Amino acid sequence: MLLVVSAVKLVAEIALMALAGQWLLGLLAGAKRESNFFYQTLGVLTKPFVRGMRMISPKVVLDRHVPLAAFLLLGVVWAAATLARISICLEIGVQSCR
Repeated sequence: MLLVVSAVKLVAEIALMALAGQWLLGLLAGAKRESNFFYQTLGVLTKPFVRGMRMISPKVVLDRHVPLAAFLLLGVVWAAATLARISICLEIGVQSCR
């Protein structure tokens, strides 16, 4: 169970960092962000999470807000996985979690 929780936490961390990086790079690159190679690479990493959020969000949510909603949902998933990992580690012993 610890392995599953750790894997979920790791995937959430990678997706959160990719979304944050894409947002920051979009600010720095400005209007030319769509032609930026690194922006496109981060877009490939975040596309499954943004598409998943688009599928579960209502249609009234604007497309430009969907990445923010995905970021917030991933933040909740990361926090839940962190709390679950802490709970499991306290249950089985802290030395076993290292």
